[in-house]
Amino acid sequence: MSIRQQIRPVLTLALPLIAAELGWMSMGIVDTIMVGHMQNPAINIASAALGQVLYNTLAFGIAGVLLSLDTFLSQSHGAGRFDEANRWLYHGLILAALLAALLFGLIELAPLLMYRMPIAPEVIHGAERFLHALNWGTPTLFLYFTLRRYLQAFNHVRPIAFALITANLCNVFGNWFLIYGHSWGSIHIPALGIAGSGLATSLSRTYLAIFLLAAIWKVEHDHNYGLRSMLRHIESSRLKRLTMLGAPAGAQIFVEISIFAMVTFLAGTIGPLPLSGHEIALNCASFTFMIPFAISAAAAVRVGQALGRGEPREAAAAGWAAILFGAACMATCSVLLGLFAHPIARAFTPDRDVIAATVPLLYVAAAFQFFDGLQITANGALRGAGNTHAGLYVQIIGYWIIGLPVGCWLGFRQHYGALGLWLGLCAGLIVAGLALATVWNRTTRTLSTKNLVA
Repeated sequence: MSIRQQIRPVLTLALPLIAAELGWMSMGIVDTIMVGHMQNPAINIASAALGQVLYNTLAFGIAGVLLSLDTFLSQSHGAGRFDEANRWLYHGLILAALLAALLFGLIELAPLLMYRMPIAPEVIHGAERFLHALNWGTPTLFLYFTLRRYLQAFNHVRPIAFALITANLCNVFGNWFLIYGHSWGSIHIPALGIAGSGLATSLSRTYLAIFLLAAIWKVEHDHNYGLRSMLRHIESSRLKRLTMLGAPAGAQIFVEISIFAMVTFLAGTIGPLPLSGHEIALNCASFTFMIPFAISAAAAVRVGQALGRGEPREAAAAGWAAILFGAACMATCSVLLGLFAHPIARAFTPDRDVIAATVPLLYVAAAFQFFDGLQITANGALRGAGNTHAGLYVQIIGYWIIGLPVGCWLGFRQHYGALGLWLGLCAGLIVAGLALATVWNRTTRTLSTKNLVA
């Protein structure tokens, strides 16, 4: 099957996932905009930045272990083994509960580390309040993450998109209701400030998990995949296989997100203003990143399903279709960020100093969009083929061995500040994008002899 023939099925799966991921990222953007219109916007945005990046670095690194479900579920579905897929879901839920407990404990202990950072105390205090409120949504976040992998592996992606779009409406209302406080006659709702923003996101994540539970119940009712007879006892071998395949994927996400966390910390040492500009630019870059991130999930599913059916040429074509689509989307985003940097910055805050700190970073984000799309979609295709190690190795080299030293040299030795740090990120993403596209090209030549993991 040719790449052209794979474009439509990849798009059919990817487009609802893109809507879902953009909806997911919109929650963080709404949080930033809402706190950006409080008093002292630089301090509040900086606090939200520190809290979000610390939580997301740990959360998506730990939850990334569950990405192994993409491989096992999609290959089981492609082989027509629904009973096998259901057993993987059952063990995925058990693993998700253990991982959620780990993350909850780490976030509760995080302030012990935060107060040792050379960052303004008022920023740390705000981030602590934000994190504590956000952490209440951790169990439902992991439940959502697991249920989502099952639905997309079975090609039921529309409920995921609808859930995240409507969850954003909940988040907008929750932010408005909890951040600023309101009074209606004798009824008084206290203003929770930045903690209200974190609580609104937690409530929205709870809604997401409940919605997907209802969606899976309906899917089971309509298609009878056999979930009611799902295996009840725990097989340690399955938990081990999920963990062993997923750990490199989680580590890869941790390596990628943690480089942005490190840059956030370094920007914070410069001052609240560079940190607030960094946070806005990071929100924008993360928002556009959700497009190829969703396409990478579609790539993993389509490649895995094709390999489950024993069709390696179809798997190769599906992977390339996803990579080309992701790269094209990000090239478009690059143009938009470059042309509309000032209006985008103004949408977050009216503060002119914060806007001035943001715009140069948006130009750098525009420069690395194409390569960011290339690396994440190639990663998804590789994950569908059972390769979760290549992305980890490439990103360690690209981000930490190349990107961070270059960024620190430009930012601190050459006195470019946050702009220099972002230029280092750009260098790392260029290396990662080109390297992973090369790895996938080599992988397509050996797919016919590859041992399936499911």
